[in-house]
Amino acid sequence: MASVIEEAVSTRPVGGAVRRRRQLRLSPWRRPWGLEALTWLYIAWSLVPVALAVLFSFNSGGSQESWQGFSLKWYIGKSVQSVLNNPELHESVLQTLKLAGLTTLITVPLGVAFAIGIDRWRSRSSSGLNLVMVLSFVIPELLLAVALFMLFTQLFSAVGLGTAAEVGGLVVWNLSWPAVVVRARVVTIGRAYEEAATDLGASRLGAVRRVLLPMLMPAILASATLVFASTVDDFVIVEQLSSTAPTQPMSVLIYGNVHGGGVNGPALNALATIMLFFSLLVAALGFVAYWWTTRGEHKQSTAEALTGIAGM
Repeated sequence: MASVIEEAVSTRPVGGAVRRRRQLRLSPWRRPWGLEALTWLYIAWSLVPVALAVLFSFNSGGSQESWQGFSLKWYIGKSVQSVLNNPELHESVLQTLKLAGLTTLITVPLGVAFAIGIDRWRSRSSSGLNLVMVLSFVIPELLLAVALFMLFTQLFSAVGLGTAAEVGGLVVWNLSWPAVVVRARVVTIGRAYEEAATDLGASRLGAVRRVLLPMLMPAILASATLVFASTVDDFVIVEQLSSTAPTQPMSVLIYGNVHGGGVNGPALNALATIMLFFSLLVAALGFVAYWWTTRGEHKQSTAEALTGIAGM
């Protein structure tokens, strides 16, 4: 009994330790109210203008200053100013979806192959090619857009400007997303599974196709989400490479009408809301797909899943 008491006394914190704990508990950094308030202020500053723009897309009148009642007339109304019945607005929505779909279908397989090739290729030049993976993070988008414009107007004049040039430019700009995200997962997985598959009789290509690619599926889906969402709201590249009005996506049309006249008011708000809807929808689908493909690995919280979607 005495030994137990002595042990308890010996492990009891001294006065200095107690004071330090009390100071830590009372420290403002223990509960950073200021930082929390700043975070919520930033969120409000970012979301309130977007919420107002979305709200006035449902305004029954043409004003963007006073609320005149709820209506869907700017989306599906019979008026020629609605997105559904205005040929210019309608074509911009279809062009945006076309560019996003084609860019995703081309960029993701190329990025996956690039990531696997860089990881498996061991030479002096392979380390230098790692810089290509972060191309879009280093080169200003405007500089790349101007270079692509000169490329398609001077060297590849047979292709010219338009949908093909826009897809080519968007593939070049977004290739870094799947390359970086998939490469990170390739490094995490390692080569043990492929070596085990080859020991069991699988070929190199068979080990990649039947073992590595299924394990890379979460990263592939995450990179597809990033590419699609990035393409939907891209402006600089598609503005430089679009030719006629039918090849202008929603972002270019909104900018052109705001600064050059034409369609305006809640109709543009409705078009911007549709663009926002597609981005949020793809992000939600990507989150669900990521969570579903990683459910067998370990239990993940929502924050961890969102981090994986962002490729961080």
